[in-house]
Amino acid sequence: MRKMVFCLAGLLALTGLTAARAAEWKMDASAANRLEFIASFQKKPAPGVFKDFDVRLDFDPDKPAGGHLDVSIRVASADMANASINKAIAGMDWFDFARYQQARFHADDIRRVPGDAAAGRYLARGILSLKGVQQPVEVPFTWTAAGNAATLDGQFITQRAAFGIGTGEWAATDDIGANVTVKFHVQLRGAP
Repeated sequence: MRKMVFCLAGLLALTGLTAARAAEWKMDASAANRLEFIASFQKKPAPGVFKDFDVRLDFDPDKPAGGHLDVSIRVASADMANASINKAIAGMDWFDFARYQQARFHADDIRRVPGDAAAGRYLARGILSLKGVQQPVEVPFTWTAAGNAATLDGQFITQRAAFGIGTGEWAATDDIGANVTVKFHVQLRGAP
């Protein structure tokens, strides 16, 4: 009986050590982080950026299944490098800054992309909340780490109509395309 208790205690200790390997990562605010969105206008790229966002990640690259990814975005920080376009996207037909000030992405399903262990490629499955709408989104990313620093890079495509972006006269996809590409480059620091 004592031997069984000892084995169970050892197993619990090993489980605790494995869980302890997951690290908490926070976005390095002093780094050159980018969160871009690329729409299309008359089949030409119409790029923009969110200037104010934050990323938190609880992640062990060797055992990603227990990880969590949280991204918060101040929607009014959207900038398409044109004053008149920036004014338009603030309105109700687009991002509706007045009513929906934050967008969020939360994923607690992170997995390694099969066959790409050496490349550091992963997939975060979660919920994107934007303009009062919640939709499941899959976000592929690459993970590069060195010591207490790491980098997330990736991109995915979503459809603007799924979130009510571009309604009314802008709902048609003749001039403004249906798809929006989201790209990100985020530098992280391990939490002390």
